[in-house]
Amino acid sequence: MVPQHRLANLKVSVIGVGAIGRQVALQLAAIGVRRLQLVDFDAVDFTNVTTQGYRTRDVGRLKVEAAAEALCEIDESVELELVRDRYRPRLAVGEAVFCCVDSISAREAIWRSVQEGYGFWADGRMRGEVLRVLAAGDEAGRRHYGTTLFAQAEAQVGGCTSRSTIYAASIAAGLMVHQLARWLRGMPIDGDLSLNLLAAELNALGAVGRD
Repeated sequence: MVPQHRLANLKVSVIGVGAIGRQVALQLAAIGVRRLQLVDFDAVDFTNVTTQGYRTRDVGRLKVEAAAEALCEIDESVELELVRDRYRPRLAVGEAVFCCVDSISAREAIWRSVQEGYGFWADGRMRGEVLRVLAAGDEAGRRHYGTTLFAQAEAQVGGCTSRSTIYAASIAAGLMVHQLARWLRGMPIDGDLSLNLLAAELNALGAVGRD
């Protein structure tokens, strides 16, 4: 279901390895991604054990280092690049980028920086049990994604994962990685998915093809 020949030379960047990003990284390693770049400046807090899946022994460690250890337990041959810092515009990212940061302003800054230099883009947003997954793999997808960004002042108070649960983060990550698998197979991807777990409602804006 995931073409391994497409993964052989594909570099995938995960920007932010918190609630959603850590789950994304684990799933990417499990499906056979060979080159993974992890970007995060933050350290593991005790609350991250229950909401983000980190282990108690990880508390106090940098998230990229703790996540890297877990990835190597899945596949020790994965080539890892750890960026122990915030995302900076000068950073060279992979052909596939997973944006898993907490604020809309950070998303916009990253998007402005990388939008011309990637092949696949996915952004996971979560508040409680309401998830939104946005993906872009062509010009139509890029145009739509740009419309989902807004001023930080319009954002709800608190980070998008401030009321996170491990199961919601895992589902969001799975939806994002699934869009990558579709892109790798040359299939249309779902540019905008919204899932309300409590109401059992899934809404899709529609599929977009590849250039």
